[in-house]
Amino acid sequence: MSLLDRIESPADLRALTRDELRTLAEEIRARLVDVCSRTGGHIGAGLGVVELTIALHTAFQTPRDQLVWDVGHQGYPHKLLTGRNARMETLRQEGGVSGFLKRTESEYDTFGAGHAATAISAALGMAAARDINGETDLKVVAVLGDGALSCGLAYEGLNNAGHSDRDIVVVLNDNEMSIAPNVGAMHKYLTSIQRNPLYNRVRTKIGEIVDNAPGPVGTIVRKWEESMKSFLTPGVLFEELGFRYFGPIDGHDIDALLDTLAMVRELEGPRLVHVITQKGKGFPAGEHAGGEKWHALPPGHDPATGKQRTTSAANPSYTAVFGKGLAELGHEQPKLVTITAAMPSGTGVGQFAAAHPTRFFDVGIAEGHAVTFAAGLATRGLRPVCAIYSTFLQRAYDNIIHDCAIQSLPVIFAMDRAGLVGEDGETHMGLYDIAYLLAVPNVTVTAPKDGTEMLALLRTGLAHAAGPFSLRYPRDLVPAPVPAVDEIAPIPFGTWEVLRQGSEMAILAVGTMVGASLKAAEALAADGLDVTVVNCRFLKPHDEVTLAAILAQHRQILVVEEGTVINGFGSYIGAVIERQEPGVRVHTHGVPDRIIYAAPRARQLAMLGLDAEGIARRVRALHETEALAG
Repeated sequence: MSLLDRIESPADLRALTRDELRTLAEEIRARLVDVCSRTGGHIGAGLGVVELTIALHTAFQTPRDQLVWDVGHQGYPHKLLTGRNARMETLRQEGGVSGFLKRTESEYDTFGAGHAATAISAALGMAAARDINGETDLKVVAVLGDGALSCGLAYEGLNNAGHSDRDIVVVLNDNEMSIAPNVGAMHKYLTSIQRNPLYNRVRTKIGEIVDNAPGPVGTIVRKWEESMKSFLTPGVLFEELGFRYFGPIDGHDIDALLDTLAMVRELEGPRLVHVITQKGKGFPAGEHAGGEKWHALPPGHDPATGKQRTTSAANPSYTAVFGKGLAELGHEQPKLVTITAAMPSGTGVGQFAAAHPTRFFDVGIAEGHAVTFAAGLATRGLRPVCAIYSTFLQRAYDNIIHDCAIQSLPVIFAMDRAGLVGEDGETHMGLYDIAYLLAVPNVTVTAPKDGTEMLALLRTGLAHAAGPFSLRYPRDLVPAPVPAVDEIAPIPFGTWEVLRQGSEMAILAVGTMVGASLKAAEALAADGLDVTVVNCRFLKPHDEVTLAAILAQHRQILVVEEGTVINGFGSYIGAVIERQEPGVRVHTHGVPDRIIYAAPRARQLAMLGLDAEGIARRVRALHETEALAG
């Protein structure tokens, strides 16, 4: 039995020798690479924090001490050490181990984490609650990392925690990476110590002196080193924020980590431990997991090389099509600029960056800043495309309203991963963008039915100067090949498309639901039900002319959308229809008011009745109900 197989809880770690802990670290890496080769997952961050995770659970008395992880995909080693090793093959599977931190999964997951930079704020809340409850023996540790110091929320937490003087430990996992390499002044500041030849030479010499010096002399020299370090390392910044600073420490040195953390645990007040790690350490492909390509891997890759074993799909992804089209449009339109929040590969805009580097901006994990920065660009006549996942754009809602919509600035929001996101699970679902953008004045809201229409709407958005313009696309493959962007014309603003004319119920389909609705209509026709299918590519403003024609011909409308039905397009257009034709019955068909958990995307669509079979089933049920009522 391996050491890892013997670990049932962190308490078992405390009986191991340090040599055994080092062996355990290698076993954890091998286990992660093996599991992720089959399940897929965010392998890079987890591989980088193996020794740190072991040391934290050994030095602190978890679960009594509260360990709060930031950016949940750092938590894979944590899951292996907290009773989930035997179930790790179910990672990111339906009903299996979550790919992120989840309070309902384990008492060791003290705070759910799927988005960046939540750890310090949450941990400070726990520390305040501890003090109010009189739990004096309880320690709270926040592990900030994977680029989270490019996120404003982290600074808000640091500012408040340092001022509070509460007993809290912040571990800064500094791996120079988020998904792509980190950007910004703080990144340069943190990495200065690793590249400061003076400090490194002096520290080496100090080590040699201390090794050969008598005890008192060694102590004096070490104190002098700490004074020098305050001038040459990031410690001075954190000290000024109210934290006692320790580091930088080699995050792969078990001895240094254990000694430091054990000492830090016995202190009080705000403390920050700066740990230097390598994202993707130990990945057999040559430790390249730290690169953006290796941040996460899909299922079915070779654990030795990272290469996919499965053959490539016939059609590319929406992300790839968007990125290629955007880069090509950049050649046509010199005013086109692109902004992303630490995800050039994830949103496809890395192609634009390569082709037009002076017009590409990666602002780090700072979605609110990305949006307001885009608004600033727009004030000077540029045409900014802000490419951000739907789930992450939620973090910039105030910026959308205050900085873009109120000022009618022409910022384009390209929302990747809109709708159901499969194995990424509940923290990454893009189910709310339709609802939250429909509520904002001056914003055009669109949803393409396929890859070609996505680029056509992008052209339309670039030509629209009267305010913000949004388009959403899924985490999926395009349903049909897409021509070059110069062969794609813009779509007339505010227009719908009647794809199938029927005599009975009309389906108003949104985006990804257009294809499924057409297939449902074909199946219904075989049953003698003749339905109309409309591609409602413009959700706001809607096509008043086409809607009037539909209402003149149909008494029942079914709105189908891959988003929340609460305040979604069905709710919006239903209110419009109620004012115009109160006698027409409008039904909504979308994602219900509940949390949707990880499963394959196709499975999620089927479970929610958002595939062709489910849509046809809903139409039949409504038709039968109408027939009985009539």
